[in-house]
Amino acid sequence: MSLINILILVGFSLAIFIFSKFDRTHKLRNPLLLALSTGVIFWLQPALPIRGLDFWLPVATLALVALGWMLTSKPEERNPRATLITGALVIGTVLVIALTRYSGMTGIITPSRPPQTLNVLMVLLVVAMVLFLSYILLKGKSSLPYIVGVTILLVIFAALKLPVLTEWLSGLLRLWGGQSRELASALDLRWLGFSYIAFRLIHTLRDRQNGRLPAMALDEYFIYMLFFPAISAGPIDRSERFIKDLRQPFIPSAEVLGAASKRLVIGLLKKFVIADLLAMIALNTVNAGQITSTGWAWVLVYAYAFQIFFDFSGYTDIAISMGLLLGIKLPENFNAPYSKPNLTQFWNNWHMTLTQWFRAYFFNPLTRALRSSKNPVPVWAVILITQLATMTLIGLWHGITINFVLWGLWHGLGIFIQNRWSDWTKPLSARIQQNPSLNNVVTLFTTLLTFQFVALGWVWFALPSTDLSLQVFGRLFGMGA
Repeated sequence: MSLINILILVGFSLAIFIFSKFDRTHKLRNPLLLALSTGVIFWLQPALPIRGLDFWLPVATLALVALGWMLTSKPEERNPRATLITGALVIGTVLVIALTRYSGMTGIITPSRPPQTLNVLMVLLVVAMVLFLSYILLKGKSSLPYIVGVTILLVIFAALKLPVLTEWLSGLLRLWGGQSRELASALDLRWLGFSYIAFRLIHTLRDRQNGRLPAMALDEYFIYMLFFPAISAGPIDRSERFIKDLRQPFIPSAEVLGAASKRLVIGLLKKFVIADLLAMIALNTVNAGQITSTGWAWVLVYAYAFQIFFDFSGYTDIAISMGLLLGIKLPENFNAPYSKPNLTQFWNNWHMTLTQWFRAYFFNPLTRALRSSKNPVPVWAVILITQLATMTLIGLWHGITINFVLWGLWHGLGIFIQNRWSDWTKPLSARIQQNPSLNNVVTLFTTLLTFQFVALGWVWFALPSTDLSLQVFGRLFGMGA
C-alpha cells in the first residue's frame, strides 16, 4: 500500500472510531466494517492488463469467503434473517461499485472501468447457484468440505505462484477476453490478499473439522476474512480471538486513540523513512550484478536484512494501529527477531502469526504422524524431516521458485543443526549459565551468529536466480571476478 492509501484507510478507521462513541446500541460497527472491508478489496486490488480481471478477482474473493462460511457453519447456528441482510449488504456494495462504470469515477474506487452491470448480475447469480449446490452436495459430510475447500485454495495458489502456470492461465484469460495471448505474463495475475485469506480459510476449515471453530454469523465471518487493516500484509489472526473482540462492545477512549496514534507514527517511520532509505542501498537484482568489492557486498546484504524487517514490521504496526481504532487488537507479528540468540527463537519472533499457523496446521500434525507411525522414526529424523518440510513450504508460500526453496532449506537445515547442537551441549550450557559474565558473552556471540546466518539467507530470498545468488555469495567471501 502507498502512503496515500494508508492515510485514507486511517481516516476511515478514525471516522468509525468517532462514530462508535455515539453508537449507544453498538450495532452499527459490524455493518460499517463489512461494507468498508468489501469495498477496500476492490479499491486496493492492483490494476491488471487482462480486461475486467481487477474487478472479478475481488468478486472471486467474496465468493471464496461465502463458500468458506457455508462449509464451516452449522445449519442450527445460522440466523436466516441476519444472513439475508449480510448477503444483501455485500451484493449491494458490489453492485454500487459496478455502477461506477457509468459515473466517470474510474480509477477512484476500482483501478479500471467495471464490467457492464448486467454481466455483474449474471456472475453473481451463477456464484449464488454454485454456493447453493456446494452446500447441498457437501452438507452432512465430515471431512469432504475440508478436502474440497483446501484443494480449491491450493489449486488457486499454484496458479498464482507458479510462473509457467500463471503465464498459461493469463494467456487463456486474455484469449477469452478478446486480447492477444502473445502478451501474457506471469505478472498479469496479482490477487490482493489471497495468501492471507487462504490461511484464514484453511484455519476455519480445519478447526471446523476438529470441532474447535466458534460459531460465526455470516457478517462476522466476512469481517474476519476481509478485515481491511490486515488484508494485504497480515497479521494472520485466529478466528476465536478476533470474534471475541468483534463481539465486545467497543467504547472509544483517549487511551485507545493515544495507543493507536503512537503505533501509527512508529509504523510510518519504519516503513516510509527507515525502510525506504535502506532500500536505496539494499541488495536487489540490479545492484547484485554490479558489486565490485567484498565490503560493499556485505553492506548490501545487511541493508536488505534491516530493510525487509522495517518494511514488514512497519506495515504490521500500521495494521495494529488501525485495528485499535476499530476495537480489534490484532496480534503482534515481530518481537525484536534479530536480537534472539538462536534460529528457533528468531522464527518464534519473526512473522510470528505465519510461524504459528504453519506450526498448528502442518508442523505439529506431521510430527504426530511420524511419531505414531508403525515403523518408529528416530527423533533426529523426525526433527530433520519436519523442519525441512515446514521451512520449504514457508519458502514456497512466498513463490514457487528454486531460490525460495533454497531459502526454506537454508533455514530448515539451520534449525535442525541448532536443535542438535543445543541438545548435545546441554551440560555445557548449564555450566555457562551459572557464570553471568560468561553467559552474557556467549549470548552476544550466538545472537551475532544467528543474525549473520539469517542475513546470508536473505541472499536467496532477495534475488530471482540461483546463479546471481551464488555470484553474490562469491563476492561476500572474496571470490569471483
